[in-house]
Amino acid sequence: MIKIIASDMDGTLLNDRMVISKKNAAAIKTAQQLGVHFVVSSGRGYTEIKPLIEEAGFNCPMITLNGAQVFDETGKLISSSPINDTLSSNVLHVLKKKGLYFEIVTSAGIYSDSKTNRIENFAELLTNVSPETPYKLAVSMAAARFELMNINYTDDYLNIIEDPALKIYKFVTFSNKGASDLDPIREELKKFDSLVVTSSSSSNIEINHVNAQKGKALQAFADLLNIPMDNVMAIGDNNNDMSMLKVAGVSYAMGNAITEVKRTANRLTKSNTEDGVGLAIEEVLQEK
Repeated sequence: MIKIIASDMDGTLLNDRMVISKKNAAAIKTAQQLGVHFVVSSGRGYTEIKPLIEEAGFNCPMITLNGAQVFDETGKLISSSPINDTLSSNVLHVLKKKGLYFEIVTSAGIYSDSKTNRIENFAELLTNVSPETPYKLAVSMAAARFELMNINYTDDYLNIIEDPALKIYKFVTFSNKGASDLDPIREELKKFDSLVVTSSSSSNIEINHVNAQKGKALQAFADLLNIPMDNVMAIGDNNNDMSMLKVAGVSYAMGNAITEVKRTANRLTKSNTEDGVGLAIEEVLQEK
């Protein structure tokens, strides 16, 4: 019997309009009514997730920033795994040297050094997942979505790292060229044992403290509730979901998942544009 359901967001719970569909939301609410703990497990931060689940009409605990911060349903921080200042400075040096746009996620929210680049990145993501969306429309949708989020801008990322009031939780860097730009960064960061490098799409890499992994966070959440991992379900589509798919007793790959995820998961559902999460939840609830 499944007692915890953990779902990724991008490419999983979110559809091609970057929102939670009515069918997915309805299935989540049904599960919650039956006493199942639904958990969002995302590379996104709290301020990016909260408006999306509120819009869908439900509340839940959140594994955020790939596990760097975990919140209960009231928004209380349960655990955190920041990157120390020295390590952060090393990452900053590597990313600046490569010349790609990147953002830093902190205890005070997301920091960007370019509003234009941020909107363009999000617009390109939208057009990648929904090719029929005109680029100009994607830009306006991106700009509108950012109004809901706590985005901070800075002229110099070093000031953020050196600010004693801030904790650094994640770096995320983007490239539409994908692996050709991003793989050299992965390789260079391998020399730092205290880091883990994952991705939530082919056009980004996400850099966290090694303790900040979805699988570790999900295991800790289940332990807190004294629920065996055999009674835990996880669902995802990309590289940063692998750790939680490996620890969960029941694991679903999305229809749109990368090959490695499909090989790792023990079940398959439909794509994020076909309410794959809702269908998977309905399937496991019927098994009760």
